Amino acid sequence: MKAKKPILLVVMDGVGFSKTGLGDAVTLANTPTLDWMLKNCPNTRLKAHGGAVGLPTDDDMGNSEVGHNAIGCGQIYSQGAKLVNESIESGKMYDSESWQEVIGNVKQNGSTLHFIGLLSDGNVHSNISHLLNMLERAKKDGVKKARVHILLDGRDVPATSALTYVEQLENKLTELNGADFDGRIASGGGRMKVTMDRYQADWKMVELGWNTHVKGEGRQFDSAAKAIETYRAENEGVIDQDLPAFVIAENGEPVGKINPKDSVVLFNFRGDRAIELSMAFDDEVFTHFDRGEKLDVVYAGMLQYDGDLKLPRRYLVNPPEIKNTLSELLVANGYKQYAVSETQKYGHVTYFWNGNRSAKFSDELETFKEIPSDKVSFDQRPWMKSAEITDDLIEVIRSGEYDFIRCNFPNGDMVGHTGSLDSTIIGVESVDLGLTRLKAVCDECGVTMLVTADHGNADEMLEKNKKGEIAVRTAHSLNPVPFIIYDKDVHYEIKPSDSYGLANIAPTVAKMFGLTAPDCWEEAMI
Repeated sequence: MKAKKPILLVVMDGVGFSKTGLGDAVTLANTPTLDWMLKNCPNTRLKAHGGAVGLPTDDDMGNSEVGHNAIGCGQIYSQGAKLVNESIESGKMYDSESWQEVIGNVKQNGSTLHFIGLLSDGNVHSNISHLLNMLERAKKDGVKKARVHILLDGRDVPATSALTYVEQLENKLTELNGADFDGRIASGGGRMKVTMDRYQADWKMVELGWNTHVKGEGRQFDSAAKAIETYRAENEGVIDQDLPAFVIAENGEPVGKINPKDSVVLFNFRGDRAIELSMAFDDEVFTHFDRGEKLDVVYAGMLQYDGDLKLPRRYLVNPPEIKNTLSELLVANGYKQYAVSETQKYGHVTYFWNGNRSAKFSDELETFKEIPSDKVSFDQRPWMKSAEITDDLIEVIRSGEYDFIRCNFPNGDMVGHTGSLDSTIIGVESVDLGLTRLKAVCDECGVTMLVTADHGNADEMLEKNKKGEIAVRTAHSLNPVPFIIYDKDVHYEIKPSDSYGLANIAPTVAKMFGLTAPDCWEEAMI
């Protein structure tokens, strides 16, 4: 028999507890409802980074993808950098059919091996160490010519650190270059300007990336360092993620256009901002922009970014096979579920929540709702779609149709990434207003509300740089996040522990519903 009391889970994306107090937009914001809940409701702090979400070390920031994986499946899987690290260390990546095909194609045709990806050690989308290792291996495997198309970070790492990573790459290429190997940087640009769109929010970004990396079209420079230095001089205060596209040229000719018979590896391991470029390379029928001359290339991703869409067809490292998710448990017991967010985080409450699965487990029992995001810089509209998400939730709760409802408010993360403290404060306040309205409708309809976050960001928007100066921080934080239980009629006791992480949420939901959690899950917090 199903439990009668529905549960609403609210994910306040990017809202954590600051340890430093530097640029803490969460504390600076006026959040009367969140403050009241933390003072009056059962609550605890959850780990949302490092080992708690399957990443290599506790120096690794969590992110929305691994965070929602953990929340949605109640378990800890090796993720991202850790997954790739294990595959490189074991040799499995280089023994894979895809790596062999990538290399074999280049050797057979005397063509070029291209690498595209985010050039940093942020461990959220990529790690430069993986690129450097692959360059070494490519030379060892007989590749004669390699080109690297670099996307500049400044988001998961310090805001203006690009030259550090360019220097590391240039040093490795100098070490490898010689009579039997020719490696060069070929093109690049900031990650929020070029190539790395997600959820098909702005195909113009991907088209610009295609024209830059593939066609070699764009403003030309002698080197990546020169491009970065020039753009910084021309655009006061610009940070790496917003740098324009550039092409490296010699005598007026691009040094690294992607030609038929070449091979291409996208070395990002995180899926959301890798899917659209993979579609452009992999899809036979493609209508989002004019790709130009048909490219007969061998393309591979670091991971398969969407298992249901089989995208890309070739990938170097097998993704975690996430099984026994909360959605599966609820479907098996006949519980109706509803998931909603705006475009920027829609995939997180659907695809990532369901264990990297695009399809529903049950069309009858699961309903997904996407609210289109605004196509503006989020510091210019920091409230984003919080009001629309809240409106939708109120209607759904009042319908009485669903047992488990989940949502994501992206503001703390997406506005936090812009580096604007003032705008992020407004974003956090917008989420709190949503909580205020949801609290009232939960009282009205007899719903238990759980409030949490997938990682920190808005809580730490400033940092001390190596010179001891205060600098803008646009990356996620290593801070814990809240887990709050609000119910005006039922009082829950959270068992004391310092070891709870995001994966403890699913078993807690299951216990509230009176369901038996799979043996592989973490423990419930109540």
